[in-house]
Amino acid sequence: MQKVVVFGAGKIGSTIADLLAGCGDYQVVVADSSALALQRLGTGPTLETRQVDAADERALAEVLDGAFAVASAAPFHTTGLIARAALAAGAHYLDLTEDVATTRLVKELADDAASAFIPQCGLAPGFISIVTHDLTTRFDTLLDVKMGVGALPQFPANALNYNLTWSTDGLINEYCEPCEAIIDGALRQIQPLEDLEQFALDGVVYEAFNTSGGLGTLCESLAGRLRNLSYRTIRYPGHAAIMKALLHDLRLRERRDVLKDILENALPATFQDVVIVYASVSGQRDGRLVQETYAQKIYAAPLQGRLRSAIQITTAAGLCAVLDLLAQGKLPQQGFVRQEEVALADFVANRFGRLYAPQAPAQAAA
Repeated sequence: MQKVVVFGAGKIGSTIADLLAGCGDYQVVVADSSALALQRLGTGPTLETRQVDAADERALAEVLDGAFAVASAAPFHTTGLIARAALAAGAHYLDLTEDVATTRLVKELADDAASAFIPQCGLAPGFISIVTHDLTTRFDTLLDVKMGVGALPQFPANALNYNLTWSTDGLINEYCEPCEAIIDGALRQIQPLEDLEQFALDGVVYEAFNTSGGLGTLCESLAGRLRNLSYRTIRYPGHAAIMKALLHDLRLRERRDVLKDILENALPATFQDVVIVYASVSGQRDGRLVQETYAQKIYAAPLQGRLRSAIQITTAAGLCAVLDLLAQGKLPQQGFVRQEEVALADFVANRFGRLYAPQAPAQAAA
């Protein structure tokens, strides 16, 4: 069995560990600086835990010794430390980060790597890039590409119409950092929480607005080939207005630690969530203007006897499927690998990628 080190024992890291250890093909080591977080994980023949501080270079080197790959599900500000350790250990590197600056660093490290460096392996960026790129290959020429993803409570019960479903640090980061886009053929930096629009899916009304990081590397991959490319986060109506008041009017954008404390103490977590994935591409095909759209809803569901939220399932399955394809030799084995290099057909046929298949809402509560 191949050794895989998973950094981060939180909601997503624990799900990644369970999926990889449960398939029987990987020896999984979960590393985290928090002993309490590690105690919540079960262990077994294919799963063990190690308390490791990402800032401790010697400890990182020890836990990565002999590893086939390292998967970072740790906060985005530790990504550089883990990526550098993977480079030194000669291990393949995968992460979930949506942070643009962090991805640039990973790309730079990949230039000197003898192994593959594959950032942004989750949902958005991640699967949304794989789906969108597949749609673009069906056109002779491209015009406009719109992408959107939302992780939402099935039963919203507060003014924000939102529950915490993943990293609070990551959520705040994508609401605050500049967003990449292509507008009228030119690469632009646009502001988060802007360009608000509403749409309906299956009879439910949603709003969508700019957030940072969701495009992954698609701006670079599609540059010069289309007119407009944008990514928006999907929420229930009213969410963006309240977040703008908190971040701008109350200036919590400058005090992110305060905002994090407020959100984590005011918004309960939920396992009864739904993930919405939306991509729409228009362009010319056989001399005609054509549009193709992908829309999918994924719900919370039991995995290995335990209810997992939709965001846990989709994010963890995204990384596990890419790791599995890498181990099977279906992806480049060296250097920087973009999500759009992953074939959609290979992804959905994979044992982990199949978790993206259509499903009914889970009936059990967390």
